Amino acid sequence: MSNEHQIIEGDLFSDNRGTLSFVNAFSLQPIVRFYEIAHNDTTTIRAWQAHKKESKWFYCSRGAFKISLVKLDTFDNPSDDLEVFSFELNENKPQILYIPGGYANGFKAITDDAKLMVFSNFDLETSKQDDYRFETNKWINKW
Repeated sequence: MSNEHQIIEGDLFSDNRGTLSFVNAFSLQPIVRFYEIAHNDTTTIRAWQAHKKESKWFYCSRGAFKISLVKLDTFDNPSDDLEVFSFELNENKPQILYIPGGYANGFKAITDDAKLMVFSNFDLETSKQDDYRFETNKWINKW
């Protein structure tokens, strides 16, 4: 796995039976758990969570989400001037955003009733021991 964030592209196939959404280049081999997040509205912000070692993969299964991340220079007191990378994931363009350890991430729904699937290579107990939190507006003042 890379130590840099990346987008894994997918695609859609449609015919008279319906639409198939897929990301065939995404390997589930390192995954040990997944969960789904549904925001009640488009004002809810979940930011900033970070992990030194745990990797996460984000997939929007319904609606759209804005996901932002920063590569941390330190976990004790990261700089306020780190570069922010922002992505929009949405159900109409299948993509998975890979975020390796060493990054902080935050996100918010862009559409009502949006759902975000998150895959992890750590079990829940190990993840809790690798969890770091920072203020919501540390790197983005206006989400």
